[in-house]
Order: sequence, then C-alpha cells, then structure tokens
Amino acid sequence: MPELTPIHFFDEPIEVLFDQPPTLEKAPHCPNGFIWNKVTYRVTASLSEWTDFSRRGKMSKNMRPAHAATAAVRGSLNVGRYYFRVEVETGQVFDIYYDRAMKNVDDRKGQWFVYREMEKTNGSTTVE
Repeated sequence: MPELTPIHFFDEPIEVLFDQPPTLEKAPHCPNGFIWNKVTYRVTASLSEWTDFSRRGKMSKNMRPAHAATAAVRGSLNVGRYYFRVEVETGQVFDIYYDRAMKNVDDRKGQWFVYREMEKTNGSTTVE
C-alpha cells in the first residue's frame, strides 16, 4: 500500500463546499469540495480525519490542569482544529483543516485552510 508524504506546505485560506452543511458549524464534517486560488477542487474520497484541541501560546496557561485535560479531548470555545485528508478529482491528496479560532469579535466563525499536499510513495527510501 502506498504511503503519503508531504510535498508542499501551504497553510492558505480556502472556501469550502458542502452538499449538506454541517449541523454544528464549529464541529464540521468533511467538505465535498473547496475553492483555492480560484480553482474548485471536488473531494472524491475522505482518506482520514483527526482533531487537535491543543491550547497554544497564552491559551495554554489560562486553565486549571483538570479543565485543560478535558478541553484537550473535547475542545473548548474557539480552540481546536478539525483535519481532513482528502483526495480530489485530479488525484491529488490534500490535508485541509477547520480552525475554530475566531478572527475577531465581529467575525466569530472559524476559518478553513489547505495545509499541505501529499504525494503517494512506495514507502521505500534509499540511504547512501
């Protein structure tokens, strides 16, 4: 089975497309496509999903340890990312994510990003 290795890192904002919008906006499911640099990519397969509810920077020190442990599993307000590894109709594989952090008090919604492009490899490496 081929392995996937990152070939390009982007971390750029995207607009996502849902055939059926998520019930909970801050806990989305995998989108059906995304628009990035004026190109529409339709998702043909969701290869994997994971979350990261780590608190970073100042946010990592503003909770009692017991509450921080619970938040690391469930997430907390405006903290956390939902990651999706998707294959698109061109055959490319991307890691995209939804960041729950709000931009500002007037825009409390999170943002979507294309994180990186992955490449299928056979898993073997040569050492010289």
